[in-house]
Amino acid sequence: MVLAPSLLLPDISPQVADTIVLIAIFAALFVLIEYAAVYPGLIEFRDAPPFNRVRFGVLLVSLVLIALAMRGIETPSALARLIQAVGLLLGQSVDFAFSPVRLILWLMPEGTTVVQAQLVRIAAGIAYLVSLVGLTVFAIMIRLKNWPSPTGRFNVWVNLPTFDPTAGADVVKRLNRDGTINILLGLALPYLTPPFAYFIAHSYGVSMFESDLLFVWTMSLWAFLPASLFLRGIAMRRLALMISRKRRRYGEEVGDEVPAFLPA
Repeated sequence: MVLAPSLLLPDISPQVADTIVLIAIFAALFVLIEYAAVYPGLIEFRDAPPFNRVRFGVLLVSLVLIALAMRGIETPSALARLIQAVGLLLGQSVDFAFSPVRLILWLMPEGTTVVQAQLVRIAAGIAYLVSLVGLTVFAIMIRLKNWPSPTGRFNVWVNLPTFDPTAGADVVKRLNRDGTINILLGLALPYLTPPFAYFIAHSYGVSMFESDLLFVWTMSLWAFLPASLFLRGIAMRRLALMISRKRRRYGEEVGDEVPAFLPA
């Protein structure tokens, strides 16, 4: 995933290529160590596929498709023209008043060409389409596979290392609250990141149009981070539903008061 954009884009300098290879090696080692460990780490829902697989797939497909669209500018091909056409159509459909795409275009610096504005629309359309497909696939799979666990067993300690189920209020209420917060942040993030990126770019005198590789990563992450928060919010609310169902079954079996926290 880290290497894919630099392999598809032309005119990548040797220094940038060496840096990307080094980052890819560290990313691979990090993932291997995290998934080989028995104890909790930094990656959430490690033992609850397909959560991380969907997130990985969304980012990978976004990077590849946007990189192919950028590559088609210098080396046109039928595939690149198809991706550009679909991305432009979708980008124009979401470019309306008060939309995140309109906010990005409004914050673009003076001297931005029409071609660059069209590239933003193409990348935004592609990224939003991939994110929407990823969310749909995850929603379908959790229904079909009774995610997060068909058997009702779920290791909160390993899959949610920063969440303490024994602290604070009722665990179901906390999971529902955290899930709702993640979904709301997913809605707000497309509007919050462009001003922040504009401030950083203006402060350091950089622009995402200076490099095709920087443009691909910027637009992909702009759509991926909200989608990732949406997925996390859906996952936490789904886990809360599983625990509440297990409590009801436990209450029906014992016919007594259900404890505040029932480990899953």
